This record gives sequence, C-alpha cells and structure tokens, in this order.
Amino acid sequence: MKLIKALVVCSALVWGSVQAQNISIATGGTGGVYYPMGGGLASVLSKKVPGMSATAEVTGGSVDNLNLIGTGKPYVGFSMADAAKDAQSGQDKFTGKKVDLSTLLVLYPNRMHIVTTGATGIKTMQDLKGKRVSTGSPGSATEVMAFRVIEAAGLDKDKDMRRERLSVAESVNAVKDRKIDAFFWVGGLPTAAVTDLANTPNTQIVMIDHSKEVDAMNKKYGNLYFKDVIPKTTYKGMEKDNNVISVANILVTSPKMSEKDAYNIVKAVFDNKIELVRTHYEYISVTLAGQKSASTPIPFHPGALKYFKEKNIKVN
Repeated sequence: MKLIKALVVCSALVWGSVQAQNISIATGGTGGVYYPMGGGLASVLSKKVPGMSATAEVTGGSVDNLNLIGTGKPYVGFSMADAAKDAQSGQDKFTGKKVDLSTLLVLYPNRMHIVTTGATGIKTMQDLKGKRVSTGSPGSATEVMAFRVIEAAGLDKDKDMRRERLSVAESVNAVKDRKIDAFFWVGGLPTAAVTDLANTPNTQIVMIDHSKEVDAMNKKYGNLYFKDVIPKTTYKGMEKDNNVISVANILVTSPKMSEKDAYNIVKAVFDNKIELVRTHYEYISVTLAGQKSASTPIPFHPGALKYFKEKNIKVN
C-alpha cells in the first residue's frame, strides 16, 4: 500500500499531471540574454499560474537545454532554431540521440555577433586567419552557428585560427586581457557582456560583417538563417550598422508536456508581457503575429495551438 502511495506521489511530478507542477527552465550563461529572460519567465509562471512552480537554471546554452529536455524531466528550454532542428533529426551534436520536441513560442531573432577591438586590426572574416578566436562555449548553439559561418566564409575552424571555447562573459574578459583577438556570440540585443566590453575605457569595439555568407549556410543546412542588422546605436563605439546573420529563437519542451501546462505557459507570457519586458527588452519581440510555422522547424505543441486559436492566430 505504501508503494502504491509513493507511485501516486511520483506520478504527480510527471508531464500531464493535474497536481502541482515543478518546471525547470533551461537558459544559458549569465552574460547572455537567455538567462535574464528565463529568470523573468520563471518568476511569472510561479506567480501567475496556479499550481506551477518554475525555476531558471544556468546552462551552456541551446545544446545543453535540448539535452536536458531529452532526459524526460519537466524542462522548458530556450533554443536557437538550427540547434533544435539538429536535435529533432539527430544530427551534428545530436548524432545518435534524437530529442523529441514541441515549440511553445517563437521568441526573437538571435543575431550573430563577431566581436573584436580596433587594437587587433581585424576588419573582415578573412582577417581572422591566424588569430586567437573563441567560437562559443561547449554545449552552446553559438558554437554550432559559428562553425557554419566560418565554413561559409571559406575558412577552416581548426586550421585557420587558434580556437578557444568560451562563454560570452569569458570571451569578453579574455579580450580585455588580450588572451584572444575576437569572439563569436549569437544572442539578443543588447547582450550584457558585449555592452560591458563596449563600455570599457580605451576600447574601440569592432563588429565584423558576415551577412553575405547566409546563402551558403541555407543551401547546406536548410532555410533557417536570414540577413539582419545590429544597429550602430546598440553598443557604444560602433561606427556603422553591423550586417549579420540571424536565426530564430524558440521556446521548446517535450511533446509529453500536458496540453494544459503548455497552454498556461503561452498564455502567461502574453498576459504578462509588460512584466517580462522589464526583465529583458527582447520580450518586446514576442508577438502573436510572429507565431508562424515557417519561423520554427519544430511543430507547435497542441497547448500552444489551442491558445493561438482562441486569439484567431493562424500559425500555418
């Protein structure tokens, strides 16, 4: 009898439960955008959704987040669309370990930053040859996309540069200490760590254009990427707009999440958007009009579709 009771209690913690739901939100590093956005989301869900308790976790980024969802535990994760597609199909970093996913929300465009300073003399992708470059932390989608940009530019990530695997915060510190010359980072605007570098005394930030590589990337990896701009007003010291490549950010979970929980999460985001924007401005980009199947390679969760239907939003 005690065993049966224990099983009932445990079952209250799995997807689909009508009992109190404890959800972990997989975010990213503390210097990025996923982390403050995830913290804001956890706060809103815990306060506004009856019976739901959410906590935000620091992670390496998209790849880590997708692997956490793959554990079967109740996770919601921030991810770039390209990494999620790889996870769903079992490719690249997910070879041999497919992760079943559902989209809750299309979030905001993730813009690739290729950052250096005036002191390095680096102005173009080709100038990265022979330099010390961070391509992002292990477990991050920055690393996935950085490799693809480098490849599209005709460079070899292993032969043409001395490569480090640092988070955005670690990369900024390494640039300040002159341990690396440049770094890749894909994130929202503004990214706190990049703002920190731009505001460093006697430092002229330089952002490298790379938007021309988008066609080669889409030809090989699918129609995931698009040309975008980081306005020169984003970071102090930028002399011109930065022509970059972006990819959509999405909020994903396991298809095993109950329709009720998925619906409540999506509803909470739109009902409390002003509060979420206060945690990070990129929440302003999360709109009903932006919820389109073309923006995510991962099918929407039935709970999300139920909410969109109520709002007369067609995602297809």
